[in-house]
Amino acid sequence: MCYGEDARSERIIAEAGPPVQAMAAAVAQNTLGKQVTPRYSAGVGRVGPSSHAIMDQKDIITISQFPIESTTQQQLARRLLDAVETKQQVMLFFANTNLVVKGRFLLAHTADPALLLVNDGVGLDIAAKLLHGRKFRENLNGTDFTPFLLRQSPSPLKVFMIGGKPEVLARAAEYVRTVLGQPVVGVCDGYDGMRQGGLVERVNASGAQVVLVAMGNPIQERWIVEHRAALQANILMGVGALFDFWAGDKPRAPRLFQRLRLEWLYRLSLEPRRLLRRYTWDILVFLRLCFKYR
Repeated sequence: MCYGEDARSERIIAEAGPPVQAMAAAVAQNTLGKQVTPRYSAGVGRVGPSSHAIMDQKDIITISQFPIESTTQQQLARRLLDAVETKQQVMLFFANTNLVVKGRFLLAHTADPALLLVNDGVGLDIAAKLLHGRKFRENLNGTDFTPFLLRQSPSPLKVFMIGGKPEVLARAAEYVRTVLGQPVVGVCDGYDGMRQGGLVERVNASGAQVVLVAMGNPIQERWIVEHRAALQANILMGVGALFDFWAGDKPRAPRLFQRLRLEWLYRLSLEPRRLLRRYTWDILVFLRLCFKYR
């Protein structure tokens, strides 16, 4: 880690104000001492067939009525790649505090065997510790897991990308092609492209195996659930702001923030008007729902 990142991290926390500082301190205390999973390096640690037996055993932690699977990047990637191989379908959603608060409609679909929820963010870990006395096995967020998945596949995965501004989407698609080495068989921006109609038909005609939907939650999850039956792709994922990161439109948090699981604080410092409610009032609503449906 470079000195500049440390200094910038300390400055952001110092300027955040006492309420956010207190929240950051609580999160850091919850995180310190926990082993940080190394990032994937191309060509290292690919998922092998030996993980099939492990994937048969699901570990579910219920948070505010949501059945959230406690698993690892390796096991989750194997499960999704198995779905491609066996022509099955999986809807993968990254359950953060915002989704638990605003995505209550998903509770009507939890019996669907295609629905898979995994934990995203320290808020879910804190809730799991308070409610069940344990944490999730790994922190799984779409920003890190999606490129991990695309790099794990032993054969090319046909990717269709939906959402974002046209210019951002174009740069993100180029990132998938050149950096992640996967073919992008179609794109549809979240503006004029969505209004043209016939999107499901375009996705199916492209032969896409993976559909990445970047509309923010709960909009992206609702779109996937509503169109799941008509889509032929094997992996349907809601990926939030991922295209902005791939396009270089938004920066990732410094590594210190990521290690301490304070990336939410960094994002709040960049977009306070948009995110302040999510990381203050909505957190209180999240905690109330957790204890109401414990």
